[in-house]
Amino acid sequence: MNIGEASRASGVSAKMIRHYESIGLVPRADRQDSGYRDYGPEDVHRLGFVRRARDLGFSLDRIRVLLGLWGDPSRTSSEVKALALTHIKELEGKARHLQEMADVLRGLSLACDGDERPDCPIIAGLEGGPRLSSRHSRDWPTSHSS
Repeated sequence: MNIGEASRASGVSAKMIRHYESIGLVPRADRQDSGYRDYGPEDVHRLGFVRRARDLGFSLDRIRVLLGLWGDPSRTSSEVKALALTHIKELEGKARHLQEMADVLRGLSLACDGDERPDCPIIAGLEGGPRLSSRHSRDWPTSHSS
């Protein structure tokens, strides 16, 4: 199948397939006599594996390791599990950080009257008011002078 068909079958865009080939994440496809890439079922299966790993937020470096483990019949599930648990901890840290950012913005938005006056705690926060951390959101006034 050509790259468009492989893209549709795997859920990976043709551009990303070319990129993954260029960085050696997936093997370069064989070429037909016409010069077009020729993908087989194994290629599509590998691309689907990469897509699912990307959907779960794995970095390309970690996907490279996962692909190596996937293709290694002597792998241990403990190796795979350790990689997944490390990734989970990183995702949870990112989720906490995103929640902190949302909390700070929520506090700033609550402190902003949203009226016709130019003073705005959101702008003040972005220009360097108190440290933007949810731990310090109590530093923001809940209202400001007229």
